[in-house]
Amino acid sequence: MQHNSFSAAVPTTAEAIATKRIQWFRRRLQGWAQSHRRDFPWRRTSDPYAIFVAEFMLQKTAAATVVPIYETFLAQYPSAIALAAASVEDLTELLQPLGLSFRAQRLHQSAQIICQEYGGQIPRQESELLKLPGVGPYTARSICANAFCEPKAVLDTNVARILERFFNIEGGRVKFRSPLLQKVATLVAPKRDVGAWNLGLLDFAAAVCTARNPQCDECPLRQQCAYPQGEKSARCG
Repeated sequence: MQHNSFSAAVPTTAEAIATKRIQWFRRRLQGWAQSHRRDFPWRRTSDPYAIFVAEFMLQKTAAATVVPIYETFLAQYPSAIALAAASVEDLTELLQPLGLSFRAQRLHQSAQIICQEYGGQIPRQESELLKLPGVGPYTARSICANAFCEPKAVLDTNVARILERFFNIEGGRVKFRSPLLQKVATLVAPKRDVGAWNLGLLDFAAAVCTARNPQCDECPLRQQCAYPQGEKSARCG
């Protein structure tokens, strides 16, 4: 068992977390992410439309499943204008392997709004993105960070799991909507290149801090992580 220096008290505010602890977490995570970055086509582009499409497809869908459909989709619909002009039936057929039957319709509706109200350009503001059908806080913040280099830290169930475990935080039943966890996610993110930071967290959640059977013995955070102490909490699953 690791003998850590973390506080046993459960933080009830983001401000309750020690600055040095945050800095240590950030430094270790960034070091790990630099050498374990996964390669996907949407990570090789700065095109806001391509990133927008990827974020839609990645909703509740494994990245490996998205790759072939994503590339075919962009070849057929290379812009928001082309997407808005497509038929919902064709989009539904193409996206069917990804599941979520409503995805095609919402993506098409969003493209039409983007063409009508934003001249075919993906809006830069989180508040504007949130007005689009099928775009929630995570998707909007991820697009802002990855497409426009905005300092927007994301929170989904994977990021929430890391934060809960390491900082000994109770995020509640719907973790990805937790105001506390979102505040912590923002607090621990670096000032620059938040898009890369967000992706690093997702890579870490997929490879090390998994929902089941996390690789604690190989974890670069284990020295200060609250999770290995005592009984592993069911909330961290």
